[in-house]
Amino acid sequence: MSEGQPPISFFDCFADLPDPRRAQGQRHKLIDILFIALCAVLCGADDFTEMEEVGHAKEAWLRQFLEVPHGIPSHDTFGRVFALLEPHAFAAAFRRWTSGVASLTAGEVVAVDGKTVRRAYDREASREAIALVSAWAGENRLTLGQVKVATSSNQITAIPELLQVLALKGCIVTTDALNCQKEMAARIRQQEADYVLALKGNHAGLHERGAQFLQSVREGRTAGFQVSHHRTLDKEHGRIEERHFWQVNAPEDLTTSGQWADLPSVGLCAAVRDIKGQVTTTRRYYLSSLPVEAVKFSAAVRGHWAVENSCHWVLDVVLREDDSRVRAGHAAENFAIVRRLANNLLQRERTVKRGVKTKRLKAALDERYLLKVLQT
Repeated sequence: MSEGQPPISFFDCFADLPDPRRAQGQRHKLIDILFIALCAVLCGADDFTEMEEVGHAKEAWLRQFLEVPHGIPSHDTFGRVFALLEPHAFAAAFRRWTSGVASLTAGEVVAVDGKTVRRAYDREASREAIALVSAWAGENRLTLGQVKVATSSNQITAIPELLQVLALKGCIVTTDALNCQKEMAARIRQQEADYVLALKGNHAGLHERGAQFLQSVREGRTAGFQVSHHRTLDKEHGRIEERHFWQVNAPEDLTTSGQWADLPSVGLCAAVRDIKGQVTTTRRYYLSSLPVEAVKFSAAVRGHWAVENSCHWVLDVVLREDDSRVRAGHAAENFAIVRRLANNLLQRERTVKRGVKTKRLKAALDERYLLKVLQT
């Protein structure tokens, strides 16, 4: 695509969204509002007022792709549209975009995790902060989809809803301990994917049994089991972290019950961290449908941690999601989708070897780079 041509994939995926406004109130096309909003967030906008300001600053550039016969929408228009837009339809369009640009390969780690938009609460309206669950594809460096956790519910009910709308065949799905559930394992296997589920005290008996068994494996007190071990060592900024990954075929008392779908292995990550002479050790335990192969198991475990650094940290610190007071109607959920779309685009653009914060600044200053990001 040459300079001056629009980013076709965006218009293809979002142009058919139902407009929630009454016809007589539509001075601006919905697709124009969404495209300007995305460009504004890519350039550093964190609220609707800043969206309007970026729109005015780049109006001449935007007119290469949009007619905008009534000029740039006001911040009130952005806020009203985001509050009214049906979030399930918006999320479905977002998934269409991700499925068009992502190429999930066999064995790719897809980390499923939850996050709260903390300042989206409204005390006067007795509205709680919204919680979202999303799926992060580490190798592709993008969020595949997002689902809002229903009020008075939790991630355990929302994640199956997210998983069922994603194409995960051949991938390795990882979750934290909260979502280490039999139903979750079954859902993942039904979609022809593997799982690596963190195991903690919410399954007290199972956690204790797994910890004791893996301790005996590490100490060489077991026989007849296939054992695989992998070691990694990271050194940076005065920190040394040595990790030992142990994986072994699951003992018979875990597999014969049939409660956990296709459970051939259990695993352990023992991390020894030395920060300027202060040494700490942590042990994490896992249930997995993967065959015994510690290198692959370790990649899945470490891949799950990446969702915090590459997705959640960027959303909170760079895109300021935790500070956002956007909350009217569906606005918080819809704005979250735009942030994830912007993060996807900025993460996938790799010609500039800088962080997302610097890329946003460059997009604001250099319209050729902004177009390159949109065409990623």
